[in-house]
Amino acid sequence: MNSWLSLAVLCCAVLCQSVAVGAAPRLAGAGFTGEDFSGVAPAPIQLSTQCPPSFELVGQQCKLVNLYQQYDSLQNKGVGGTKTALPAARDGFSPQQIDLGRFLFFDPLLSANKQQACASCHQPDKGFADGKAVSTGAFGQQGKRSAPTLWNVGFLQKLFWDGRSPSLEQQAAGPLFAPDEMANTPEKLLHDLNANAVYPRLFAEAFANKGPIELPQIVTALAAFQSSLISLNSRYDHYAHGFHQALNETEIKGMNVFRSFVARCAECHTPPLFTNQQIAVIGTPEPEGKPFDVGAGTTEETAKLRGGFKVPTLRNVALTAPYMHSGRFATLEEAAEFYSKGRGHAVPKGEKLLLHWHIWEPKLSAEENQQIAAFLQTLTDQSLTPQLPKQLPSGLPLPAEVRPQQAAEQASQQTQQQTTAWTPTSSTTAWTPTSSQTTEAPLRGHPLQATQSAKAATWTPTQNNTISQSAELAKNGEHK
Repeated sequence: MNSWLSLAVLCCAVLCQSVAVGAAPRLAGAGFTGEDFSGVAPAPIQLSTQCPPSFELVGQQCKLVNLYQQYDSLQNKGVGGTKTALPAARDGFSPQQIDLGRFLFFDPLLSANKQQACASCHQPDKGFADGKAVSTGAFGQQGKRSAPTLWNVGFLQKLFWDGRSPSLEQQAAGPLFAPDEMANTPEKLLHDLNANAVYPRLFAEAFANKGPIELPQIVTALAAFQSSLISLNSRYDHYAHGFHQALNETEIKGMNVFRSFVARCAECHTPPLFTNQQIAVIGTPEPEGKPFDVGAGTTEETAKLRGGFKVPTLRNVALTAPYMHSGRFATLEEAAEFYSKGRGHAVPKGEKLLLHWHIWEPKLSAEENQQIAAFLQTLTDQSLTPQLPKQLPSGLPLPAEVRPQQAAEQASQQTQQQTTAWTPTSSTTAWTPTSSQTTEAPLRGHPLQATQSAKAATWTPTQNNTISQSAELAKNGEHK
C-alpha cells in the first residue's frame, strides 16, 4: 500500500472514530453554537456543549487531538524534523469556557471606548494579526510593537514579543488594561460584565458559579478560546505526514534551503511549530525615526538579551505581514533578505548587542530567498478558523475591523445549500466535495488533524497563573 493510500485510509478511519466517540466534525471552528444567518430573530445566546474541531470531549474537558501525537521528539522539546512531536499544548478547558471566551474575544464591551475588542488587533482573516506595523489602541494611540498571530498560541511557553509572560491568562490581562491598548480598568470591566443582562448567566454556566463575575474567570475564558486556535493542516503538514506531492519543486527547494546549515532558518524556526520558543538577538532594524527597542533586555540581569525578541512561529506567516516586532519588513522576501546582508549590519551605532550565534553571512541568492518565501507560503492553514458570533451578549456590534469578514460569512451561509462530505482523491492535496449528505455549511475541519485521544494533563486555574501580576501588567504591559 503506497504512502498516500495509507494516509487516506488512516484519515477515513480517524473520521469514523471521531463520530463513534461523539466528537463528530463540526462547522466553522469554535462557533458551533447553533447561530444562524437566516434573518429570523436570534434565539437567546447559548454556550456550546461540544468541543471545537481537533478536540475530543473527555469527561467535561476538551483534549487536543492531532497526527503529530504519533511522533516523538528529542527530550520532549517539540522541535526537530518533519515527523516530530509538538510541544505540550494547553487544553482541558470545557466547551462552555471555550465558547464564552469566543464571545469575550469579539466583544467591544471589554474596552474603555466600547468599540475595540481583542479581535481588533487579532483579526481572523489576517492570521489573527492586524496587518499593521504596530497596533492602534482604543483611543487612537500607536502601540509599541506589532500584533503577533494567535494561531497555535496554546503551544507557546513565552508570550509577548519580549517573552515576559508564561501563561495565556497573564497575557490576556495585559492588553485589557494597558492605556495604549484597550485602556479599561479592572473595576470598570467587572462592573460592565456583571451589569449585563446575559453575561452573568453565561459565566455561571461556564464556571458553575452563581456568584458575581470575577477577573480570573474572564482571563481563563479568553485563554480557553485562544488555546483552541489550532493550525496544523497546511500543505506542509500533508508533506510532513507522508504525502510528498503536497509541495511543488520550488517549495521543496525552499524547504531545503530553509533547513540547510547555510541558511540556518530552521535552527530557530524549528518544525513542527516553527519556533524554538527562545529569545534571540538578531539585530533587526527599527523603522525610520523609531527609537531602539531593548526587547527582553530590560534589567541588569537580562542585559545580554538587549535587543532580543521571542522567535515567532512561522505558521500562517504569509497572512501576517509586515514582519518583525516593529513591522520593519513588508514582504517575506525582504525579511529573508535581511539575514543575507551580514551579521550585525543593521545594529545602530553605539549599541553593543550579543547577537545570536546563528546570525552570520549565508549570502543567499535572490532566487534562494524567493524559494524560502515560496516554502513559507505552504505553512498557511485557516481550516479551523472560528465562526464570528452572530450576536454578542453585550448587544454591541462587532468591532469595525472584523465586519467585512462578518459580511462575507453571512453571504456564504445564506447561499450554502448543498451537502459537502469530503472525499480524498489521489491526484490532489485538497478534499473533493460530494453531494450525498446535507449540512448547513462546508466542513472546515479535516481528518488529518485528528488521530487519537490527547494525553495532556488537565489544568486548574490558580491566582499565581492567572492575574496575580495584573496590576503590573496594567501599568506597563502592552500585549505585543
